[in-house]
Amino acid sequence: MSVDMAIITSLCKRRGFIFQSSEIYGGLASTWDYGPLGVELKRNVKEAWWRANVYERNDVEGLDAAILMHPKVWVASGHVGNFADTLVDCMKCKKRFRVDKLPAGTKKCPECQGDLTEPRQFNLMFKTQLGPVDDPDSMAYLRPETAQGIFVNFDNVVTTMRKKVPFGIAQTGKSFRNEITTGDFTFRSREFEQMEIEFFVKPGTDEEWYRKWVDERFEWYARFGIKRENIRKREHAKDELAHYAKACTDIEYLFPMGWSELEGSPTAPIST
Repeated sequence: MSVDMAIITSLCKRRGFIFQSSEIYGGLASTWDYGPLGVELKRNVKEAWWRANVYERNDVEGLDAAILMHPKVWVASGHVGNFADTLVDCMKCKKRFRVDKLPAGTKKCPECQGDLTEPRQFNLMFKTQLGPVDDPDSMAYLRPETAQGIFVNFDNVVTTMRKKVPFGIAQTGKSFRNEITTGDFTFRSREFEQMEIEFFVKPGTDEEWYRKWVDERFEWYARFGIKRENIRKREHAKDELAHYAKACTDIEYLFPMGWSELEGSPTAPIST
């Protein structure tokens, strides 16, 4: 039996799981506050994930990197130049759509059949200022993902923990994305928490480890009682891959609005 997303949203509020952020002032789109039960549920999920991926393994170390990083990090990673959505606007109803969510070659608005603008790139990173002076030299970014904190601390972890590949680094924490088109309920939120592992392997073993991690992460959900018919693996097509990725497999769940991502299993087998 399918359940309407509006019913789930209403139930979550009534039971104290999640509230619209700044609701008494009209709310802020795509940002959410976790209530008394919601914060406990989220904490339980994070602790179960950490236990399975750090405590129960001897090849993964933990990290808690800062949200703010030197702007050169995001230039070097390609995020400044490539971390963007391609969007079009309807000239009639003014709604905005992601090109990758429209049928190929679409020239008309799916809502009102108005004409669409030419596609434009919108960078997804939030900019902020460091220090008291608002000038270009003080510009920084709120991290759009936790992975870069892992990469820049790779040598620190190797040196202090005396690790050798293959090994991984895990962390959980806040990330921020300037989502232009928001999704259903908590999907495509502007502020969210990630649980992430980067696993470093020897050249030539990346495909083997990639498959191991995809299978292990899929089984983790079944381990907690999620019905197998409601979860699936979906490999990304070449034109879906992130700018840094060699391969990606999403683990998806059958939500009320259809299949959608629970997590992206190791997106890029990166050899070192």
